[in-house]
Amino acid sequence: MKLNACLKKKSLLGVSLIMMVGASALVMGGGKQCTGYVAHEWGTFTSVQGADGVLLDWRPLETTRLPNFVYDWNHPGLNRQPAGGLGPKSGMITLQRMETPVIYFYSPKQQSVDVSVQFPQGFITEWYPQAAQIGPSTVPVPPAVATVDAWAHHVGLSPAFTFASFLSKPPIKESRIRWTHLDIVPQRQNPSLADALPLDRSGSHYFSARGTDSDYLRASSLAATNPAPETEKFIFYRGVGRFGTPLQVTMASEDEAVLSNIGEEALEHLFVLQLHDHEGNFLYVDHLAPGQQRRLTIHSPATGLPVEKLTRQLGDHMAESLVKAGLYPREADAMVKTWTDSWFQEDGVRVLYLLPRSWTDRTLPLTLEPAPRDLVRVMVGRAEVILPTVQRDLTDALIKASKGNLQAREEAMRQFKSLGRFGEPALRLAVKGEGPDVSQTGWELLRIADSRPTEAAKAF
Repeated sequence: MKLNACLKKKSLLGVSLIMMVGASALVMGGGKQCTGYVAHEWGTFTSVQGADGVLLDWRPLETTRLPNFVYDWNHPGLNRQPAGGLGPKSGMITLQRMETPVIYFYSPKQQSVDVSVQFPQGFITEWYPQAAQIGPSTVPVPPAVATVDAWAHHVGLSPAFTFASFLSKPPIKESRIRWTHLDIVPQRQNPSLADALPLDRSGSHYFSARGTDSDYLRASSLAATNPAPETEKFIFYRGVGRFGTPLQVTMASEDEAVLSNIGEEALEHLFVLQLHDHEGNFLYVDHLAPGQQRRLTIHSPATGLPVEKLTRQLGDHMAESLVKAGLYPREADAMVKTWTDSWFQEDGVRVLYLLPRSWTDRTLPLTLEPAPRDLVRVMVGRAEVILPTVQRDLTDALIKASKGNLQAREEAMRQFKSLGRFGEPALRLAVKGEGPDVSQTGWELLRIADSRPTEAAKAF
């Protein structure tokens, strides 16, 4: 949707638009006069739980490789080093994975904007383009370096970073990220910037997010050794955190789920999905008030739809819900395409739902300066449920495997492969109350299963 058409449509909302802009101003702050640009954000928070609804610790391993140009704590750039226990994401054990928030911009003219995101209960683990500040982090300053300018030259920072962006000396103690002097470049005015978008051969889902009408963003790399600006269609970042989400899912039985809203705001557009062996079903709940519970019967995937048909139906329904929440149609489609194989095609039981805007603003405060004309933030919660049958079958296989049963060893590793990144929390449930031999066997087989290359990994 082009900006002028979008704004014309929004003008029909009258008082509602005024209320939206007012509410956005409270979140964005800054006190600067609003300008004509629009900002839209989407992302996902994923958690894993047992049938009792209790959140489980897990390692938020990536299922798809990110492009090599994306920054992380293995190569953060600018001589940064993580602080506060932060390290490579594969080594973290946590409760939430904040997956791929992206922020799009639409402007009638080229202009500059500063963007700050705080994550007080988590850590930001990946980002692009390069950020002027990110923490918690430190930048070692050699004793012989006496001034900020000399330090900046020592670590290879550009003059622009030295004078315009280095406003607070390290270390940065807070969990936050800040981009400064981002140029919003209208797409229609500079179509040739499409050739400047970075590419690599990773096959990542990252690139699906570019399929929108958003304007280009151009930012300094901040490095003197690579002064060329970085160009993208959005701001990208990811993270992990230790906090709960407002939806609790419990299994009253193998085929009966209870959805409980334990938060302060209503939940909307909830999808309960069960998939097994390329077949599945989904149920839809439009609204769940604070304190409300809904009991739902989950039908066997064997009596459901083939995964291809399920993906089309659920994808269309999900995209419609995202548009109702404020995303433009192409943004909603880009989000669905990004997560199609993870949301709609992985075996298991999960609930997808839209998180309240107020919850997002508390959990992930966002500041844009100058403030935009309109700000939309749409975050999807994903509750992954490990069923009692999964736990029981894995326990049985591990008990037999611990006694030397080779067939049981292969079965356990097959189950770990099927569970993917949720294998570790399932293992913790499966060995709970069992002896040390079963636990040791389980961890050994999980390690072997994780190290065996899959066809997807070979494709990279």
